[in-house]
Amino acid sequence: WVCDVNQTPILWKNKGDNATIHCNHTKGINYFQMYWYRQVPGENIKLIVFTTTAKPDHDFGDFDKKKFSATKPDAESGTFTVENLEPGDQGLYFCAVSQHSDTDTSYFGGGTKLTVLDPKREITPPTVKVFQPSSKECRNLKDEKERKKTLLCVARDFYPDHVSIFWQVNAKNVTKGVATDPAARLDDKTYFITSRLRVHAEVWTSPGTNFSCFVTFFDGNKTIIKDETVFAVEGMFMWNSEIT
Repeated sequence: WVCDVNQTPILWKNKGDNATIHCNHTKGINYFQMYWYRQVPGENIKLIVFTTTAKPDHDFGDFDKKKFSATKPDAESGTFTVENLEPGDQGLYFCAVSQHSDTDTSYFGGGTKLTVLDPKREITPPTVKVFQPSSKECRNLKDEKERKKTLLCVARDFYPDHVSIFWQVNAKNVTKGVATDPAARLDDKTYFITSRLRVHAEVWTSPGTNFSCFVTFFDGNKTIIKDETVFAVEGMFMWNSEIT
């Protein structure tokens, strides 16, 4: 679905600005109905407006037309605008399309992450720390094949919350055993996020094996990658670098 429906991935705006999200699709002209949804932290996804080329008026339901507006110039494109931004407007916004004969099936875009910047806060990349597994973890398990160790990666002191995390073992990406927080959390004036990597105990005790946590951060102009690496067993820190 995401491959067929494309929308603005990230928007950074200041309080009081307007934010316009663009959406287009490749499903064909029969998919002339477009829906715009919003999901703010702590709430379920909600439909804000339904648009169609079949009629000029858009259906906003209970939402305020002074706060939101939309355009539908043709069957394969449309825009959605949030007016006079407030901190409570930040969240995920989704574009979806459907055809008139099949209103129960909608195709969604990947979402737009809208951030309302606080002018009093400075854009700051994260610091990254990898914590070794506890020596007490799984030591009581009799079956060695079931013994696992957990590495913890903590990224903190960043603003805003446009980050993602991935792990590598011996310079190769891994996804099995990875559990990352669904979203960064605000701690006073900056954000933090954690990710865990569980590996078999024999991997952690294999001399020379290294484990790296990478945190990507978008600062509005470029993507910065912060990372930290630890060695198995010895637990010596290898490096802490920044890539732009």
